Amino acid sequence: MTMRKRLVPVISVAASVLLLAACAAETTTASSSAPAPSAAAPSVAAPSVAASSAPAEATDECARENLTTVAADTLTIGTDTPAYPPYFADDDPSNGQGFEAAVAYAVAGGLGFTPDEVTWQVVPFNTSYAPGDKAFDFDINQISITPKRKKVVDFSDGYYTVNQAVVALKDSPIANATSLAELKDANLGAQVGTTSLEFINAVVQPNNDVQVFNDTNDAKSAMQNGQIDGLVVDLPTAYYITAVEIPKGKIVGQFKAEAGGEQFGLLFQKGNPLATCVNRVLADLSASGELQAIQDEWMAGTTAPYFTQ
Repeated sequence: MTMRKRLVPVISVAASVLLLAACAAETTTASSSAPAPSAAAPSVAAPSVAASSAPAEATDECARENLTTVAADTLTIGTDTPAYPPYFADDDPSNGQGFEAAVAYAVAGGLGFTPDEVTWQVVPFNTSYAPGDKAFDFDINQISITPKRKKVVDFSDGYYTVNQAVVALKDSPIANATSLAELKDANLGAQVGTTSLEFINAVVQPNNDVQVFNDTNDAKSAMQNGQIDGLVVDLPTAYYITAVEIPKGKIVGQFKAEAGGEQFGLLFQKGNPLATCVNRVLADLSASGELQAIQDEWMAGTTAPYFTQ
């Protein structure tokens, strides 16, 4: 009996030891089977490298708020007076009527300016392209883009390609002329500083001195008074003169455009970055068909015959 009583505690202790060993082994196995944390994986709180190195959004230099104009919150546009049809109506560019008025407001809208944020300034034609500071953001006044003018001012891309034409009274000696040769002995006139004047000297090369006038009104009066046989102007102006202003006049003919064609451009002070933004707007207006629609509305007319050599 004594011997049996002493064996019970020993067995209990041994069982306890075995049980503890089994638990320890189980714990070790469970721990060794769990995945070890990756050293390369960032913690949740760690900042993303990609996010921290992302470039800032580029600034749109042509956004309305980034444009610099001569007057704050206003787009100032220059043109001459009187402002003639079909480019303007009633000598009032602000009414938006006429080809160039409509183009100007379309450009203004593309830049983010509403019609009531546009103001017009009178700028004589032959001073618009003079060098120096400008009191306008751009000028629109049938100003042809030429290399000489581009030396002292900047231009937008062309918004209209135009030919030159001869206007005369129906009883003029050159009224029925069909060739350049028949214009050689004519007394021709043009407005000072215009490409029409340059065209007469460079292409027609008449035998008589060209009569030069301060503006188109003076030239038209000279033609009506018989001081000149004919007047050289751009074709759209020729249409208006003969249809509205001088019913006794006619378009004798037009000249074929040279390679690339003569183009009207919006004029800017030299170095004005606004020209780049306006070119973007003009490209959009052209791509959408709006520029052509404006031209079709205001510049339509019967085609004049071409002069031969």
